[in-house]
Amino acid sequence: MSTDTARFDPARPYRLAPSVAVRPEPFGALLYDYGTRRLSFLKTPDLVRVVRGLAEHDDVAAALTAAHVPAAEHTRYLAALTDLAATGTIEPRRRG
Repeated sequence: MSTDTARFDPARPYRLAPSVAVRPEPFGALLYDYGTRRLSFLKTPDLVRVVRGLAEHDDVAAALTAAHVPAAEHTRYLAALTDLAATGTIEPRRRG
């Protein structure tokens, strides 16, 4: 993977990787990547809403706003999304 595609850029549109399944849980969700067999946890329902909504928005900020994440929490959510992008759980997509 090139560094251009590996670097998380919140100004770009993203989506949940097609190989990843989401299983809702009371704390948030479990994510299972069928390609890598990696299990991940989303620790809040808000983060689940953000991840599921990424594909519907032109950038990450719009997804955070649509999920009603308070602006004061954006830095924390961006850190979580950066980790998800680094593992391939979420991936960049084309606009539109």
